[in-house]
Amino acid sequence: MKPERLSDIKKELISLSNEQLIEISLKLAKYKKENKELLSYLLYEAANPLQYADSVKASLLEGFQTLKRHHYYSTKELRKILRLLAKHAKYTGLPQVELELLLWFCKNYLHYADTRSNHKPLQMILVRQLEKAKKLLGKLHEDLQFDYAEEYNAILEEAEQNARWFNKKAFEL
Repeated sequence: MKPERLSDIKKELISLSNEQLIEISLKLAKYKKENKELLSYLLYEAANPLQYADSVKASLLEGFQTLKRHHYYSTKELRKILRLLAKHAKYTGLPQVELELLLWFCKNYLHYADTRSNHKPLQMILVRQLEKAKKLLGKLHEDLQFDYAEEYNAILEEAEQNARWFNKKAFEL
């Protein structure tokens, strides 16, 4: 079965009554957790996306605090945190919120992960997130770019001090 195009779905939704729209929305939320989370964000949190980002940070902090020391398990846990972080950033659709979450992730990575490890997958997690953050910086308004660039550069400095494998020159703005 092939799904309809979004434009066709939009036309159909316009023709429905409020009660029918509510029923459809509740059905969507009932059958998939991600739909329920998105609907909750849109209804309750969309007015203040930065506050939503703070609540996401608070919920994901426990994952960092319980990070295992063995590089294999810590890599798996960091990837799990990144999946959740990306999902919540996708709900907002704002580059500023995504950048805020990525920079928070990088700070916590440097604080909780084993930066002395030579495990390449563990190292590449930080590298990829810093590359994403560098790209996102270019998408922001100039005033916000300046504010976040300072934080980004501070993370680069800390990474260079804590991880001997880290090459700061590759990430400079």
